[in-house]
Amino acid sequence: MFSFLCSHSIAWLVFGVSNPVTRVRIPLTAFHKNKNQFLAHLQINSMKPTVKKIALERMQILINSAISNAKTDPQLSERQAQLARRLSTRHNIRMPYGLRMVFCKKCKSFIAPGINSKIRMGRASVKSIRISCNFCGHTYRKIIPQ
Repeated sequence: MFSFLCSHSIAWLVFGVSNPVTRVRIPLTAFHKNKNQFLAHLQINSMKPTVKKIALERMQILINSAISNAKTDPQLSERQAQLARRLSTRHNIRMPYGLRMVFCKKCKSFIAPGINSKIRMGRASVKSIRISCNFCGHTYRKIIPQ
């Protein structure tokens, strides 16, 4: 029974099932042009930790320089922020919360605090900060923990 389960689970990895009722098996390798593409999909977390660390440091440097250049040269700061975002997507790294905060959630543009965005304190019972993007006008709140 155990050998049947092992061979069965291996078969499910190699074969895709188009219909669970009829159990018609289609090899997954048929959808890929070569074997290397098929094996690349099976690899999980193949990125080296040093590459991830370097990419995170580079994103931090780019965002810090974008914030400092936002008033003097807005095109340069927008380009630096785009490069940081591209680094995170290219290396499949989730951007830390502090770096994600400087991007608009609607139009995804770089918003420097106080330069191309409005920041207001909330007056409700829940303490919050309201950030308004000057490009698209989207307003979102960040709740301050008490």
